[in-house]
Amino acid sequence: MKKFKLIPFAIAAALLLSFQSSKAQIVTPQPSPAGSVSSTVGLTDIKISYFRPQMKGRKIFGEGGDFLVPFGQRWRAGANSGTTVSFSTDVQVAEQPVPAGEYLVILTPGAKEWEVILYADKSLGSNINGTEEDKITVKANVPATKLTEAVQTLTYQIADISENSENANLQLAWENTAVNIPVKVSFDEAIMKSIAANTVVNPNNLIAAARYYYNSDRDLDQALTWVNSYLATGDNSKQFWNVHLKAQILAKKGDKKGAIKAANESKTLAANSPQGDFGYVKRNEALIASLK
Repeated sequence: MKKFKLIPFAIAAALLLSFQSSKAQIVTPQPSPAGSVSSTVGLTDIKISYFRPQMKGRKIFGEGGDFLVPFGQRWRAGANSGTTVSFSTDVQVAEQPVPAGEYLVILTPGAKEWEVILYADKSLGSNINGTEEDKITVKANVPATKLTEAVQTLTYQIADISENSENANLQLAWENTAVNIPVKVSFDEAIMKSIAANTVVNPNNLIAAARYYYNSDRDLDQALTWVNSYLATGDNSKQFWNVHLKAQILAKKGDKKGAIKAANESKTLAANSPQGDFGYVKRNEALIASLK
């Protein structure tokens, strides 16, 4: 009877050992590790996900079979399952409309230009020769440039974000080649809707609305009305940084006398601030000097 009692324990021990063996793995570095880069451009979140092969002494882009990615041959824009890019809003890529979503990136290198394809069905993966025409969202050519120093590992960046936050480049760099894929975003309509809705709900948003109108050269009379309404509430007139915004708006409107008066008010408030002037004394002095 004792032998029979031991059998269940032996089976359990064997099962446990088998389970532990199946879970035990040797982990080593991947030859093409996963990478990603993301940034917000305007109000649009952009993310590039890819696998990063290394040069390892190989010739990467060029004419003929001696190169890893020959000119004129479609490439999955990375290793393994390829490269994807996602946009949280509708954008333009290489001046072509692209709805919000995630896309497979397919590239064809050339000596001076590269063909760029954004493919709507990312499940295609590395099977880039199996594309269907109706799933191609973008097909465009972009120039390639030569780098002075070699980039050993494939690298993507979201680069060259413009001062107005409307433009950027999806940049690929590997070996001695760089390619910039232009992206243009639009946020004005969304901001205008937000201004219309939120300045009614929360008067504190009047300053943000006025600043946007000032920065985007919109109706400065409306911007000034919003600033005056905000500054007339409670102790808001003591906020020297927002009084300075009023001075800037008046200056852009061409009202030099009113702008100098507001700038002097902002300067005095800033100079007497217990927490410090945060540079607004000099800002106001510079504005006043520019108006004389």
